[in-house]
Amino acid sequence: MAPKPLTFPGIFSALLAFSFSLLLFCHPIIGGHNYHDALRKSILFFEGQRSGRLPPDQRVKWRRDSALHDGSTAGVDLTGGYYDAGDNVKFGFPMAFTTTLLAWSIIDFGRNMGPELKNTVKAVKWSTDYLLKATEKRGVVYVQVGDAYSDHSCWERPEDMDTLRTVYKIDNAHPGSDVAGETAAALAAASIVFRKRDPAYSRLLLNRAIRVFNFADKHRGAYSSSLHSAVCPFYCDVNGYQDELLWGAAWLHKASRKRVYREYIVKNEVVLRAGDTINEFGWDNKHAGINVLISKEVLMGKADYFESFKQNADGFICSLLPGISHPQVQYSPGGLMFKTGGSNMQHVTSLSFLLLAYSNYLSHANKVVPCGETSASPALLKHLAKRQVDYILGDNPLGMSYMVGYGARFPRRIHHRGSSLPSVAAHPARIGCKAGTRYYISPNPNPNLLVGAVVGGPNVSDAFPDSRPYFQESEPTTYINAPLVGLLAFFSAHP
Repeated sequence: MAPKPLTFPGIFSALLAFSFSLLLFCHPIIGGHNYHDALRKSILFFEGQRSGRLPPDQRVKWRRDSALHDGSTAGVDLTGGYYDAGDNVKFGFPMAFTTTLLAWSIIDFGRNMGPELKNTVKAVKWSTDYLLKATEKRGVVYVQVGDAYSDHSCWERPEDMDTLRTVYKIDNAHPGSDVAGETAAALAAASIVFRKRDPAYSRLLLNRAIRVFNFADKHRGAYSSSLHSAVCPFYCDVNGYQDELLWGAAWLHKASRKRVYREYIVKNEVVLRAGDTINEFGWDNKHAGINVLISKEVLMGKADYFESFKQNADGFICSLLPGISHPQVQYSPGGLMFKTGGSNMQHVTSLSFLLLAYSNYLSHANKVVPCGETSASPALLKHLAKRQVDYILGDNPLGMSYMVGYGARFPRRIHHRGSSLPSVAAHPARIGCKAGTRYYISPNPNPNLLVGAVVGGPNVSDAFPDSRPYFQESEPTTYINAPLVGLLAFFSAHP
């Protein structure tokens, strides 16, 4: 007998424990959320993270040019790109993942972005321009600029930065299939974004993605082994490089439609462990993303040879349903998805993005997800994703928005150097490495609002310390915001 779909009247009886948390801890904003305002702010955040020479149309005015000599010690131009979080290091691995997710947001939800579409495309290009520089030399990918230990020992504005801007690279003798695979994915996904907007740039991105992927596949190994002292424990690839090879191939298949990538995916599905940790998705682990991305073709009736990826995607969806016990996914009393480890909002936004993307694929195919004796409809998946977005925007036990500048109450003391120190306009004199410490430990709110920044968020009990030293809770990152852009775009059109 076919599993019975969960209808909305049945959700709350089937998921009783979760329903009580919704009833007890939901604090809805009267009149609902302004998703378009939140979308605009979530994209504006990326301008506050820019490194390099800022353009004339820069909207975050308290920022100035920074790191204008990046790459010079290695004889290359590595200016530009993004600072990943509240520090001043450019980490290539999370930057590439951020780029892939921003591009995916445009591909799936760009039609819902309205006037913010052009700003989202700019956010992608700011990153891809940098990634093209980092991959210009054949057989080499520059994967990091800045010594993280040196940077983290200081609290200073990026404009004042005098810490070591060491350049780190992978090459044939020092492989990094993880970061190279993700970089290939980012370039390939972005090539789709620019296919009609700028065909020449799109071709450049796709050709570079192909070259970088071939390098990643031919010279296999983890960059965490090749560059352990530089990248660990900051962005150490704990999960291995195999998923990034499949992820890169999946995006190249989507971007190029070449049979070689389809064959690569089918041939390497087991070897590269596509079925592992199917409910993980983030800068380190791509498994759930691979399965959802590839499943779209199965649901469109075009790719039966990818059926096992759809089964994995279905398993991922079932593991996220509240009330279904799964050791790796919990929900807080207030209804926030929670996974162990730091910066929980990265999991919330990335996994919610996949819920929404998959729900759209299912809707178009008129399908549901079988989960044991019941099933999850596309409407349920959208509801779960929206619940997470609403929690971020203020529907939570503290009544706090976790997006800076959105709502009446939001984090004021985020763990972010540029935001917490006086701007160059307000304090033209240099603030040295240790001179910034007093701003770090100050109980005062940050002087510069990093509008749109979403912080790591509350703990599993919904508690949040609005304090800079609690970096796991109070630090924003580009890879928290990137998938949220797609979510907010959809809900701005379908509130």
